[in-house]
Formats: sequence, C-alpha cells, structure tokens
Amino acid sequence: MLNKIRSGLVVSCQALEHEPLHSSYIMGRMAAAAKEGGASGIRANSKEDILEIRKTVDLPVIGIVKRDYDDSDVFITATMKEIEELVESGCDMIALDATDRLRPNGVTLKEFIRQIREAYPSMLLMADASTVEEVLEAEKLGFDCVSTTLMGYTEQSKGDDISDNDFERLKEIVSQVKVPVIAEGHVDMPEKARRCFEIGVDSVVVGSVITRPQLITKKFVDSIEQEKITS
Repeated sequence: MLNKIRSGLVVSCQALEHEPLHSSYIMGRMAAAAKEGGASGIRANSKEDILEIRKTVDLPVIGIVKRDYDDSDVFITATMKEIEELVESGCDMIALDATDRLRPNGVTLKEFIRQIREAYPSMLLMADASTVEEVLEAEKLGFDCVSTTLMGYTEQSKGDDISDNDFERLKEIVSQVKVPVIAEGHVDMPEKARRCFEIGVDSVVVGSVITRPQLITKKFVDSIEQEKITS
C-alpha cells in the first residue's frame, strides 16, 4: 500500500451529509476522475463510500469514518465501531485522529492503538496529527505512517499551517521520523504539493481544492467581490 502511493498524489474524495455531492455513487465517480487525472490513491470517508469507490477504481484506499460524539472532540475514526466498519469496507489503510485528545468514553490514543492492534494486527494505520509532538508520539505508538492532516485544525495547533515559513514544521517532521510522512491539509496549489515532495514527504493528500466544487466556486466569487469593493 505505502509503496503504491509513494511519490504520488492521493485525492481525498469526501462529501458530508450537508454537502451537495453527498452520495456514494458520486464519490465513486469522483474517484474515477481522480484516477484519470493520475492519482495514485484515494482517501475516503465511510464504509458505504469506500465500497462504491472500490467497485469503480483499483487504486489503494485510505479509509476514515467521520462521526461526532458528545463526550469528545475527536471525530476521525474515533472508536472501535469505526475501525470495524472500515475493516469491513476492505480499505487498504485506516487513518485516525492521532492528537493527544481523549477519545469517546475517555479512551487515550495509546489504549485505542492497543485495542486496534489486538483485533487487527496487520491493518496499516495512518496518524492524523496536528503538532510535531503528536507526530513523534504517533511514531512511538507504532503507526505505519504519519500525516499533517489536523495541523491548524485543533486548539493545540490553532493558526498553524504546514506551508507557513516555507513548510518549517513539515521539514522538522521529515527530519525527525523514520516512518513515511504524508503531507495533508492546506495543500491548495500544485506548487505547494511539489514543495512538499522537495522537502522529502512520501506522499501528498489533496482534497477540497479538487473535490469540493462549492468551496472552489466560493473562492472565485469572494475574489470577484473583493475586486468590486477595491475598484
């Protein structure tokens, strides 16, 4: 799996329930379009979407399940329920929140990893981290690869962006870990993706700027409106 996506682009094909493209069928077609464009892998949310995507393309799939819980801020593959759904989907690797926040029912990341490894010892695990410290801890806990997915999106990393100051945090991560590093989050231009590879990451995941047309449209509209104000 990791060899198949190395040096390539993984496209995140996701649409949540409140979004216009929410549909397993549409995500399957989105994955087909990504493959046609040269993607080496797909990141997808939910068992249903992954099953449809796997019928449509033969690319490796990184699976997640996004689900809200009342007693935790963790929502990316937060419990064993989500792990079991993803195993049933046949995805090639599971990504999960690797922040230092408690999971539902007060479960720590260390305990959660122990539960996963006991139940599914051969499943590849990807750490969605938000800080350099969390990345280093994830490697110690035995994740197969680490990513910057949540950098800038948690209270601990508020305001951070892996592309700030010429990707200094990404450089720090690449220099300190031995497991594969996957850049994800805020990579919204081809030039940024290329810079990630120059720094030494194994793969880059790009989502919204490719697969969320409502957000892409909004960027254009906002820019046009700003021009109206300043002209």
